[in-house]
Amino acid sequence: MNNALQLFSEIKQTGELIVSLRDVAVPEPAAGQVVVRMLAAPINPSDMWPLFGPAELREAKLSADGLTLRAPVLQSWVGAMKSRWNQALPVGNEGAGVVEKAGAGAEHLLGKTVAVMSGACYAQYCCVPMHSCLPHEAGVTAREAAASFVNPLTALGMVETMRMEGHKALVHTAAASNLGQMLNRICQEDKVPLVNVVRKPEQAELLKAQGAVYVVDSSRESYRKDLYAAIAATGATLAFDATGGGELASDILATMEAYLSRDAQGLNTYGSDALKQVYLYGALDISPTVLRRAYGMSWAVGGWLLPRFIAKVGMARAAELQQRVAKSIKTTFASQFTEQISLRDMLKPEVIGRYTAKKTGTKFLVNPEV
Repeated sequence: MNNALQLFSEIKQTGELIVSLRDVAVPEPAAGQVVVRMLAAPINPSDMWPLFGPAELREAKLSADGLTLRAPVLQSWVGAMKSRWNQALPVGNEGAGVVEKAGAGAEHLLGKTVAVMSGACYAQYCCVPMHSCLPHEAGVTAREAAASFVNPLTALGMVETMRMEGHKALVHTAAASNLGQMLNRICQEDKVPLVNVVRKPEQAELLKAQGAVYVVDSSRESYRKDLYAAIAATGATLAFDATGGGELASDILATMEAYLSRDAQGLNTYGSDALKQVYLYGALDISPTVLRRAYGMSWAVGGWLLPRFIAKVGMARAAELQQRVAKSIKTTFASQFTEQISLRDMLKPEVIGRYTAKKTGTKFLVNPEV
């Protein structure tokens, strides 16, 4: 095959999003590179911004040939997207397939099923440096290997960050997500106390059925009391918030401080000495982050991003974490997919509505071959 399909996203200076499926030449690998025939690529929340940016998808229109999607970009965001103006960029953070071509020094990967993290995985072929590949053991399918990077390394990175920064327990929001369930399994294996915050009773039951000890349902009247009890039981002073907006981060900080200052006597102007940290790593809630500063002066809210975490711990430690993923890809780090779609399906407005819906228990897999 000389040509293959690949998905691109472009934001015009005029304020139009264009997502297109293009026929491109199958690349030839240079030394140290491999060409992977892509067989599976998950749709993660982190793929949405590269794909669609701040476009108004309710007004999206598909071309008659089904190869081009156009949608207006919110005018208030056009200027902020200047770095992307008029550039057709590849998309798709991760995926898996079989190595079909290898440059000098990478021949040992020929024929192997590998996971890749490249930013260009919504394609039939992907050319990457061999060190960007995670080879999997015989018997592991591309579907099983497809989500080897984003969720597994993010979940492992949370536990690693906890240890590096001197905390002893975690709080995690949107905890019934695919990533949240994975983190729950990791924490059980590593004996790390974990407070799981969810927003629906059925999500709480899902996690409890998987062995979660501390589950807090924010829809219950007893939410704040339950959150306090869980933080008191675990001593958690570190949280990872997938929602980003609203008051959840502030609620967690206030509850941590309430527990830490429970025995304070006299004037307590500055609160406890212990640092209470919340990292925002997602944006399920795009409203402003509201901080009601009722938690003393030893607190911090910041962003957490997987590539920067990997840069911080270094390639050697990242490789160790990746090997843990490879060894347990069918158990601890398994991802369950509820629907498989094609590259063409990704452009259909009705399908976009389904995979952007942010529903717990729903995860889409792209099969570039169909």
